[in-house]
Order: sequence, then structure tokens, then C-alpha cells
Amino acid sequence: MSNLRVRARLAHRGAAFDVTLGDGEVLAVLGPNGAGKSTLLGVIAGLLRPDEGTVTLGERTLTDTAAGVLVPPHDRGVALLSQQPLLFPHMTAAANVAFAPRSRGVSRAAAASIAAHWLGEVDAADLAGRRPAQLSGGQAQRIAIARALAAEPRLLLLDEPMAALDVAVAPALRRLLRRILREQGRTAVIVTHDLLDALALADRVAVVESGRIVESGTVRDVLSTPRSAFAARIAGVNLLTGTQVGADTIETPWGDIVSGVSGADDAGSGPQAVALFRPAAVAVHIEPPHGSPRNCFAVTIDELEMHGGAIRVRAEENPDGSTGLAADVTPASVAELDLTPGKRVFFVVKAQEVSLHPALTTRV
Repeated sequence: MSNLRVRARLAHRGAAFDVTLGDGEVLAVLGPNGAGKSTLLGVIAGLLRPDEGTVTLGERTLTDTAAGVLVPPHDRGVALLSQQPLLFPHMTAAANVAFAPRSRGVSRAAAASIAAHWLGEVDAADLAGRRPAQLSGGQAQRIAIARALAAEPRLLLLDEPMAALDVAVAPALRRLLRRILREQGRTAVIVTHDLLDALALADRVAVVESGRIVESGTVRDVLSTPRSAFAARIAGVNLLTGTQVGADTIETPWGDIVSGVSGADDAGSGPQAVALFRPAAVAVHIEPPHGSPRNCFAVTIDELEMHGGAIRVRAEENPDGSTGLAADVTPASVAELDLTPGKRVFFVVKAQEVSLHPALTTRV
């Protein structure tokens, strides 16, 4: 079994993690730069020693600060693949892949057979005799994946594996990783900024902000009803946080009242809540509208950007520094209303377009 359990605190980095991953599951770790995603991988891989905590993989304890246990990286049964392939430049692709089994004491002939197998698995058998300097970025990353798998890891760690690849190459590598992870039932943790990686590869998502996991769950749950600013941004929805002041009403820290429809998970929730609504549900007005009850937010336009066939009008940051609201409107509306950065307007959304959910508490 390769189920993973991490409970660790690193005071000097202001980080604390609590992660559980089942055997054969894939976890996507999302978050802004500097949030602590790679720190989590470092703790799991044994590259970083937490101030206190434990890391277990299956029945084996890899880290236990109280007991003085810190299994070295090479003996953990964990393979770490970064965005740079880091192949040995003087070795052929086949020799790079054979390096791990040779290091375990496998005979030269057996290691060559293992290398041939994994090169075939990553569709790179024809690259066996090439050296890294003769490989493209995508080819080198395929070899790096084969080398990681040839080590027979119980857990695969992927740190932005597609980040350094050309946009035309990444989809093929993503399909390759999906096939390998699914067909072989491998347990893996993938750090990524790309929503497509989470959608294509992961069973679960964890969102890291300021060294803490602020949100976690299935890919569907997190991306359909995000509770953190980062998850909302990558899911393409507006998110406002506040205090519940009525059955279907919250108040933001700066005093805006938001009305919506409470989600089914509201039973027994605390006073803190989030409001979610799509940019496509937001109308832009020059003057505050009158008539049926609607949510109305006075905002200043920060920027305009193409978003499919619409123009996304993004407002300046909210008073608490959180990401500004967004509205998707037609190019004709932008011209008619003369929408430009710096202009004061009103974002309006009907209450039935707003879903209210309990805010998640930070996991430590």
C-alpha cells in the first residue's frame, strides 16, 4: 500500500501541513508563488526536516521528529520529478533510465531491460541512444519520467512537470502522465499552477496559501464551489467572503451586503461564509439600477481582457486586498458604456445567481 500521511510544521518557513492521500490517488497541490507548495514536496521527499511532525507511506514511517527518524531521500521509495529534467549529460537516454536499477545492485543486463521497458512506456524507445543535448524539452522530460519510474517508487512527486515545456508539447506529456498514473494505479502528488493538470490528472485538490492548506477536496468539489481566493480565481468565479447576517445574506468586511441562495451544505455552519457567482452573471451599469432586489457593488475598473468571445471587465482589488470582481460583457457593451480602466461603475448580479456556502477553516 502507498497511502500517504503528512503532519508537519516548519516554524522557520511559517508552514504547517496536514495531508492524507489514499493508495493509488493523485493529489494536485495548487497555490500562488511562494505559498509553500514545494516546501510540502520537500518534506515528503526528505529534503526538508520539519521542526515537528511525521510522514508515513503505507506502513513505513519516513519522518518522525519525536522519535528522531529521518529516512534519507534515496531510501524513501519516493521519486521527485521537477520541471527541469536534470538528466546526466554524459549518459544516453537508456543509461539515464538504467541508473536507478543499477544503483540498487541490479545487473547491467537486467537494468538495460528495465530501461527499455520504461522507455517504451513513455513512447521514447527510439531515443534510447541519444544524449540529453540531442533531445528536445518534451523528449527530455519523457526520459526523466521513465528514469523516475525505473526507480520503482511507491510515491511519485511531480513539481511543475509541464512548466518549462512549450505550450504545444505539454498536452502530449499530460496525456502520457494520465495514462501511466491511471493504468498503473500510482499514488502521486503534483504541484502545478495549471488548472488543466488538476482536471486531467488528479482525484483530489489541495490549495496552499501562506504555508497552510486552506481548502481541500475532490477536484469537482473544489473547482465547482471554491472557498479560497486562489481556487476561485483559477475556477473563473467571483468570490466574496463575509459574516452571515441572515439566512441568505452575508456582510463583507467593508460593509457590502450580499444576498444569495444558501447551499445544501449550510446546516450547522459557522458565522463566516463565502458568496460565489460567475462573471457571466454580472451586469455592468453606469448608474445604480432600480427595480427588483439585486446585489449592487460600486467598483473601479482595473483592466479589460479578452475572454473567449466576451470582454472580461475586472475591478480593482477589494478594500481588504482580495481579488477584485469580474464581469463578462459583450464588446458592444464595452463600447456603448465607454468602459475604460479607472472608470467608476456598478456591478450588478441577481440574488438567485449567487450561491452562499460556509467558509472553510484553515487546516493546521
